[in-house]
Amino acid sequence: MVGYAMAHVDEIAEIDDGRAPMRAVRHHFGITSFGVNAWTARQAGARIINEHDESEPDSQEELYLVLRGRASFEVDGEKFDAPAGTFVFVPPGVRRTAFGQEPGTTIIAFGGVPGKPYEVGGWELFAPLRPFYEAGDYAEAADRGRELLAGDPPYADLFYNVACCESLAGRKDDAIAHLRRAIELSERTRSFLEGDSDLDPIREDPAFKALLAG
Repeated sequence: MVGYAMAHVDEIAEIDDGRAPMRAVRHHFGITSFGVNAWTARQAGARIINEHDESEPDSQEELYLVLRGRASFEVDGEKFDAPAGTFVFVPPGVRRTAFGQEPGTTIIAFGGVPGKPYEVGGWELFAPLRPFYEAGDYAEAADRGRELLAGDPPYADLFYNVACCESLAGRKDDAIAHLRRAIELSERTRSFLEGDSDLDPIREDPAFKALLAG
């Protein structure tokens, strides 16, 4: 029985969601106790970490390590350089982004919700389909998403994201069924329903209202 696994960061397949290329470290190793991924800037000046704030319902603490190269961070309106070897910790609710100042700059990101066990959402699997979503090709994103759902993987975020595409593609019954499964896998998913405009096409459906009410 093998008691460990190892891989160089460059051996982990790169995923491009149309924003910043990333390597799904957590998924590669099958880690279920914490989130960890790697992000790389191909050119100097390219964005590495997408701008976000991890506010509710995500509420994750995130720790970034500049593995190689040199990055520049923008955190809560403050800009600063971060050469290789630098850790940057950002709590939930604080806006952050980062750019590579050298080609190949790589950042490792670790995340988790304070005081709660880590939940594997599977959003990494949906990442390659995001360009279809951004282009408004919701039917294609939904079709490819359904392929990812074969075998009923235990990933609430994956079911949720596919359901959003199905909602926008006019596939009401499929969307509601996959939202129901997402909530079964993680109750926190229910908190996403109320404010997500992707679900507006099915919002008046009685079955959706039942999911919203719990």
